[in-house]
Amino acid sequence: MTESSPPKRNSTIDPYRFLKIKLNPDGSLTRNPIVPTVPPSSDPTNSPPQPSLSKDITLNVAAKTSIRLFIPHPPPPAKLPLILYFHGGGFILYHSSSLIFHHSCSELAAQIPAAVASIDYRLSPEHRLPAAYDDAVDSLLWLKSQAENPTESDPWIRNHVDFDNCFVMGNSAGANIAYFAGLRALDIDLSPIKIRGLILNSIFFSGVQRTESELRLINDRIVPLPVSDLMWSLCLPEGADRDHVYCNPTVADRVYGEKIGRLPRCFVNGYGGDPLVDKQKELVKILKARGVHVVSWFCEDGYHAVEIFDGSKARDLVDNVKKFVATRQSSL
Repeated sequence: MTESSPPKRNSTIDPYRFLKIKLNPDGSLTRNPIVPTVPPSSDPTNSPPQPSLSKDITLNVAAKTSIRLFIPHPPPPAKLPLILYFHGGGFILYHSSSLIFHHSCSELAAQIPAAVASIDYRLSPEHRLPAAYDDAVDSLLWLKSQAENPTESDPWIRNHVDFDNCFVMGNSAGANIAYFAGLRALDIDLSPIKIRGLILNSIFFSGVQRTESELRLINDRIVPLPVSDLMWSLCLPEGADRDHVYCNPTVADRVYGEKIGRLPRCFVNGYGGDPLVDKQKELVKILKARGVHVVSWFCEDGYHAVEIFDGSKARDLVDNVKKFVATRQSSL
């Protein structure tokens, strides 16, 4: 391409092949995961020593959802903040047991330190949105019940969690879930727990109109545009386009209006090499315009999910989350 040539605006990427998935006649997906799953590790005598201990807890039997709970090993004497965590995967892939997210949550728990409850929510297209948002509300109500019923709560929660210092965090599609969980939480009495902030890493949004970053990075190696489009087509309600409230933050701003201004502090993390970055910056503008206290960190030399592949970026993210968690202000 010469210096004066226009950037390429189309892609020949087959998103099904890229994601190693197949859409079945009944509307379900056959997934051929390239990321392995790992069991929890709750035995403190395991060798080599783990930075965090973990175990799985049932969330909703009917929905077949669960929680992978992490605590630092050994836990400090002081009570810990708790982070409800939602993994990425475009709403259609992965679990809390997927190696990349298990490792991320283990490091978060150890380094902050914090208790981390990673939610294994229902996936699309078998369970289209808002199913994952409903599961997020289930997790908030689970946490409320843990605080209200100490004699019946999980001992890791009972012994180590500060219910006055809770956060909702997500990565990519999980950050989208965290955002809408925060909005839904405004209509729920969650006392005695307090949500002190939302932590939104590389949040997954889009829209019918293409952004400059989507077009510039149309053949991105992590989320090329055809893959992003397919994920949205598989997770949004049947018949919806990308200007649906779940997908387009500007539409969500019109729908939720002043309620957005009642959100707690938000930390928004993004990277200049991410096709989604323009929509992430759009969200920051919306939050600030509504009066939300926003801490944003956009690193120009990163890309979508870079912290999974680059140890220095992973440390930067953990350090920024740690600072954000350490600063208490308003709560839900």
